[in-house]
Amino acid sequence: QVQLVESGGRSVQAGDSRRLSCAASGRTDRRYVMGWFRQAPGKEREFVAAITWRGETTAYVDSVKDRFTISRDSAKNTVYLQMNSLKADDTAVYYCAAALQNTPVADLYDYWGQGTQVTVSS
Repeated sequence: QVQLVESGGRSVQAGDSRRLSCAASGRTDRRYVMGWFRQAPGKEREFVAAITWRGETTAYVDSVKDRFTISRDSAKNTVYLQMNSLKADDTAVYYCAAALQNTPVADLYDYWGQGTQVTVSS
């Protein structure tokens, strides 16, 4: 079992930056791929970014490329999502998730956090 707790969400203005954190506990010794997803009101959950076990590979949805950066600190069992140049369309609940394979498919992630709200006002 892996427990994931997100933090860092808040209301910001368009153009602002914000960093989300995801702290993992439990069976963190396994080589999990860590992903960030988001869900806006009335929309399906959307893949945002993922990072492999040692951070050697990252992936992003096109809408956040060049604005968001995913990283991980294995010593702290924490994954980050640095979000720059935020837009109103980025408003959503952001979820951290863990999977044993590198995939953007939400159903293939085994563990999920409770989510953290990011609201961007234009």
